[in-house]
Amino acid sequence: MTESGKPILYSYFRSSCSWRVRIALALKSIDYETVPINLVKDGGQQFSKEFQALNPMKQVPALKIDGITISQSLAILEYLEETRPTPRLLPQDPKKRCLVRMISDLIASGIQPLQNLSVLQQMGQENQLTWAQKVISSGFNALEQVLQNTAGKYCVGDEVSMADLCLVPQVANAERYKVDLTPYPTIRHINKSLLALEAFQVSHPCRQPDTPPELRA
Repeated sequence: MTESGKPILYSYFRSSCSWRVRIALALKSIDYETVPINLVKDGGQQFSKEFQALNPMKQVPALKIDGITISQSLAILEYLEETRPTPRLLPQDPKKRCLVRMISDLIASGIQPLQNLSVLQQMGQENQLTWAQKVISSGFNALEQVLQNTAGKYCVGDEVSMADLCLVPQVANAERYKVDLTPYPTIRHINKSLLALEAFQVSHPCRQPDTPPELRA
């Protein structure tokens, strides 16, 4: 934490994992400072010795808070939920809570890592778009079916949950890679509802300290 006592988020504006955490911080009204880690510039600032000392996995986000440094976005969300439970991101009902975690893991483990920057860089420039579209579409085929059974206004019922924090950044990735979202009406409806909320707007990649001028909105 800084001398002012604020948590420090090591983030990249376009990182969907970082966006999840920024949404949670906004929802829970946690004031924090951002240290941008550019995943592309200088060969990737995440590979610097200074950042590797914070997170040996060389990934964002990392959050310094309460005297500890946490990496992995879902672990960060769980910690924030346990230490700052209002508003809650996990339902009180055990079955709904399990569904939220299931959907979060489906996205965070089953879709996003397969189209992450580090994977795409191994694919060759000519194959990156096709690969990203394939793995996101495959994941969304499953996610759409799941959400048809769990959704209300949001992913699980009518309360914003951890699952929603994972959904919106993944839809943004899909749009970035020009995935046809027509077959996924439930995903599109939930995403539209969530993007109307202030916490999802202020945390958006187009409004971050490290957002390039041409991508600001």
